[in-house]
Amino acid sequence: MTRKLRPAPLCRSWLFLEGANEDVLQRAAASGADVLIHELEDFTPPPLRRKARALAADLYASWREQGAVIAVRVNPLGLDGMDDLAAVMRGRPDIVALPKVAEPHHVAELDAAVTRFERDYGIAEGSTALLPNIEFARGLVQTGAIAAASRRTVGCLLASEDLAADLGAERGSDGLELAYPRQRFIVECRAANVVAVDCPYTWSDAAGVARDTIWARRLGYTAKSLVDPSHAAIVNGVLTPSNDEMREAGRIVAAFEAARAKGLGRVELDGSLLEVPTYSNARRLIARGEALRAIDARENAKDASG
Repeated sequence: MTRKLRPAPLCRSWLFLEGANEDVLQRAAASGADVLIHELEDFTPPPLRRKARALAADLYASWREQGAVIAVRVNPLGLDGMDDLAAVMRGRPDIVALPKVAEPHHVAELDAAVTRFERDYGIAEGSTALLPNIEFARGLVQTGAIAAASRRTVGCLLASEDLAADLGAERGSDGLELAYPRQRFIVECRAANVVAVDCPYTWSDAAGVARDTIWARRLGYTAKSLVDPSHAAIVNGVLTPSNDEMREAGRIVAAFEAARAKGLGRVELDGSLLEVPTYSNARRLIARGEALRAIDARENAKDASG
């Protein structure tokens, strides 16, 4: 039976996992994260990378059976990245992420390498998606060009710690130092028509990650990376339209369409003047909510059937 993969635009939580920590990796799917990222770079010290690579094929098969989207973050290709790819591509990951992307040619080189391994391992050519990771100021100002460097690119991911370090910024749990990069990043990704994956919240408190995700959603983000499995449910909850939000969007759609039927250009609802953009956003929210609920229902039915 053909595997039904959650589309990238409907992937809310993108969870980085220590590449050689078997206990963490085996329990990862239980977090509920939409995308599980086998992290071979910063979370896997060089002496452990051989072990991490050896886990890939069986690990990805297990994650696939549990319904997760499977991603792997390899090292930069000039370092250990080619060795990473040679091993992990045997496991047929859905997405390959590349760290420290600062130039479009970094993505073009990854595309060429992935294509070669697809051919070598009998994988359908073009089926592996790419996720460039933007971690430096140089990459941030070229996000649009980076996103356009390969047709495989489904999204770009904004880093937090490396970007803050590159900027010389002082980190704080309120994220103020990264406010502008996060605002610019989503504009660049939206213009390039790829998913903008927000940077992770790297503190442990639940209230903090909820607050940070709410702020990201207000900017327009529909996806967020994370480094703590316990944050997945929080991120998914914030980035899924609630029943109340769906009902309110329905009221907006109904009021606007009724006004249009009367020949009016706009209508007032609860003190707000509804115009075409508000109407379009409400319809988009409803469509997203329905699509997410359909996926959840499908996955729950699969779990119930064993």
